[in-house]
Amino acid sequence: MSSVSSDFQQQNSKTKSQRSIFVVLAPFIIVAFGFAGCVGLSAMAEKPEKKPSLAKLPVVEVAEITKQDVTFTIHSQGTVMPRTETALISEVSGQITFVADKMKVGGFFKKGEVLMEIDPITYQVGVLEAQSRLDAAKATLVEEKARADQAEDEWQLTGKPLSEAPVLALRLPQLQRAMADAEAATADMQGAQLKLKRTKIIAPYDALIKAKYVDIGQYVGTGTQLVDTFAVDYAEVRLPVKQQDIGFIKLPKVNQQGDASNTVVVSTQQGLRTLTWDSYISRYEGVVNDRSRVHYLVAHIDDPYNLLTEERDVELRMGMFVKASIKGKSYSDITAIPRSAIRGAGQLYLIDPENRLKIVTVDVLRSDKDYAYIQGDIVAGNRVVTTRLETPVQGMELRVSGEEVEQNEVSEPAEAEKANDAQTSNATETQQTSTRVE
Repeated sequence: MSSVSSDFQQQNSKTKSQRSIFVVLAPFIIVAFGFAGCVGLSAMAEKPEKKPSLAKLPVVEVAEITKQDVTFTIHSQGTVMPRTETALISEVSGQITFVADKMKVGGFFKKGEVLMEIDPITYQVGVLEAQSRLDAAKATLVEEKARADQAEDEWQLTGKPLSEAPVLALRLPQLQRAMADAEAATADMQGAQLKLKRTKIIAPYDALIKAKYVDIGQYVGTGTQLVDTFAVDYAEVRLPVKQQDIGFIKLPKVNQQGDASNTVVVSTQQGLRTLTWDSYISRYEGVVNDRSRVHYLVAHIDDPYNLLTEERDVELRMGMFVKASIKGKSYSDITAIPRSAIRGAGQLYLIDPENRLKIVTVDVLRSDKDYAYIQGDIVAGNRVVTTRLETPVQGMELRVSGEEVEQNEVSEPAEAEKANDAQTSNATETQQTSTRVE
């Protein structure tokens, strides 16, 4: 009896021990199943497409690509010069007896006006003497012609042919000498008159006085420099043009004069005013400076001192430094982009409609301080990146400054993350409920 009771007690004790182990392990088993379910649900959920973070994309500024017709302008500078400058020199000697009141630096003279005069008395006497010699020579010539006619008549009385008459019998040598003396006297007369004429110093063209070296009462010899003048009908500006710019200008041939189609705008600053004059390229010098390697064009400016018109109140004076804008050749279908957009040796960064970077190499026709001009096709729809990129990579994604980000690009990753969080939360709640029931 005691033996049966002992076996029953051992069996009862074993059952209680097993039940205690199950009670202890049950929560861990439930947690394990809950975690496995959560992992399974996460694996079954559709994973969102991984996209780069918009906050980390490089933000760039862009410029639209447009084609246009372009007429290039070439800039130069130079000094206003007279088209002609003359040093007037005395061709006769004598004392200066007359000087015009305007005969001062800056004085204006019309063509043919007298600037000064050298004492003409000596040369007037010379004209009278030459005239008397000429009259005497003419008289001698008339006399010799009469004697020659008389000698011819006397020879004919002999009945012999005139062709057989000796030259001395016909007085031909005497006649020829008289004719030569008359011609010499005529030349002397012309020389004396020319010297008398040269006692007056006359303006050779409409001119301004640049420098004056003599004055009234001063004795001057032949070859003495009297005054410097320069023409004022038009002025010129010698414009240097670089080798890389000369091809964009329509040049006149060296044996031709330029026309008004090659326009130039000449300007200078006077206080707060910018003064401009219209001009044109009148000629091309046709040589390249062997030191600076530049070409020289000459601009023509009419009436710089406003002598023919009173429309302007400012004169373009000789010696002024001016800037010049030369009208160059015209081109069609040219793409103008900011010069800063050109990278290295003609590289250009474009951004396609999908906001991805395209690195292309272009041929720059010409560039100035603001723009680079490209002749050729650039794919339509692309835009030019004007922002400097640290490490540009072909095809990299960019974000354009000022463009609104589409809502779904931001919400999709967030919604997917929320769905995963919800699934994990549901699994956790299931696990906790099972634990409480148990």
